[in-house]
Amino acid sequence: MCPMPSAESTPATVHEPDPVQPTREDTVAAAGSELIGGPLGRHALLGTSWWTPVRVIALVAIGIFALGLVQKAPCYNGAWFFGASSQYTHACYSDIPHLYQARGFADELVPYFDRLPGDMEYLEYPVLTGVFMEVASWLTPGSGTLQDQEQWYWMVNAGMLMVCAAVIAVCVTRTHTRRPWDGLLVALAPAFALTATVNWDLLAVALTSAAILMWSRGRSLAFGVLLGLATAAKLYPFLILGPLLVLCWRAGKWREFGKALGGAAVAWLVVNLPVMLFAFDGWSKFYTFSQERGVDFGSFWLILVRNTDNPPSTETVNTLATLLMVLCCGAVAALTLTAPRRPRFAQLAFLIVAAFILTNKVYSPQYVLWLVPLAALARPKWRDFLIWQACEVVYFLGIWMYLAYTTSGDAHKGLPVDGYHWAIGAHLVGTLFLCGMVVRDILMPDRDPVRRAGDDDPSGGVLDGSQDVFALGPAARTERPAAHFEGPQVEWGTKKQTGGSL
Repeated sequence: MCPMPSAESTPATVHEPDPVQPTREDTVAAAGSELIGGPLGRHALLGTSWWTPVRVIALVAIGIFALGLVQKAPCYNGAWFFGASSQYTHACYSDIPHLYQARGFADELVPYFDRLPGDMEYLEYPVLTGVFMEVASWLTPGSGTLQDQEQWYWMVNAGMLMVCAAVIAVCVTRTHTRRPWDGLLVALAPAFALTATVNWDLLAVALTSAAILMWSRGRSLAFGVLLGLATAAKLYPFLILGPLLVLCWRAGKWREFGKALGGAAVAWLVVNLPVMLFAFDGWSKFYTFSQERGVDFGSFWLILVRNTDNPPSTETVNTLATLLMVLCCGAVAALTLTAPRRPRFAQLAFLIVAAFILTNKVYSPQYVLWLVPLAALARPKWRDFLIWQACEVVYFLGIWMYLAYTTSGDAHKGLPVDGYHWAIGAHLVGTLFLCGMVVRDILMPDRDPVRRAGDDDPSGGVLDGSQDVFALGPAARTERPAAHFEGPQVEWGTKKQTGGSL
């Protein structure tokens, strides 16, 4: 029997030559492929057609995004403008047309610099998102009625967000080079299509996905720059730096982490500093609004507040939510340092963003977009992904039906409070379920779909195949199989059949 190569002697770039075909290893993917002719045969000619995985998945993502636009048609044709509850009963609400006037774009006010006439004094979005919104307003025709302009503004934003959706799908497809078809998880995700044009979150998601692609290619500075830009568009991307710090600690990759952190800080400052210096009140509105905002839709805090006689104050909830998040960060760090094998970067990125979503005092339906590409990289298993997506679709429908109930007066069309709480529960359970699957894969790496195929950490860049220099617990004391599993034992980018040869 041939000896197994060691971690040190196995380059990170050594992989099995053929790409992984989900229809050969995933029963749900195989069943779904019957719609287009069945699983790929072993005699199929791969790489001989213009229809590469990247092109196919990009086109599928655009097509599904377009179906999401069609789903918004009842609102585009009137529900946004007539009737308080019709945009909720049709589940086609979007912030975009409403904020065209409410945030001063219709009056050509400059975000952050010009004070708004309503209750919201300044635009409550991070600077790069504000730039995105402003550019869309420049492309919106100024003629016609206000309704015409709002419709155009939504269409312009939809076109720009469609580009973001295609970028996300392509980046996920290219991150795991041997698993390009995992990008279909993003392209076909139902909640992705339903929430893509509710708000502007796709900009930050696209930048984050591009950053992870750069890290997987070993380009740590480019990763940092893109992640800094993503954080300038939405706050959550900076959380990814936390697990990356612990991974680099375990692998001894301090220089690469330093370059990533420096690039992120400089990129964030380049975007924010001009507005911070010349319009501080407008710039800080996002941060003060996030701090002062009370318990809102979608969070478990809402269920708690509405089912207690003495609900906690906003300040108390802020403190408790921060404490819970800190505890989650500590748990992820402990898991990283004690796992039998160093976790994959995508796994920890998913867990930390999911922890933020679960502990936060608000969960808007479009926040699911943050997790979709991370979930596709962390747990590329169709069954688990679709279970989670089903729970998110339940929540998507639940929040709109609840708002329909609260805005329909005595007619009470929609979902009452108790029903909405069950919808929140579905979201929480679905997200926790997927987190549990990812944690199980970390503790039992032989069950990880990515590592069972013979890879180590294809999104890990310099971490892929690297030797540990620091670990805690059993991982630091012994060398042993990662977990007991009846099947291939996978170790550091190589695959060994039990009792056989390589």
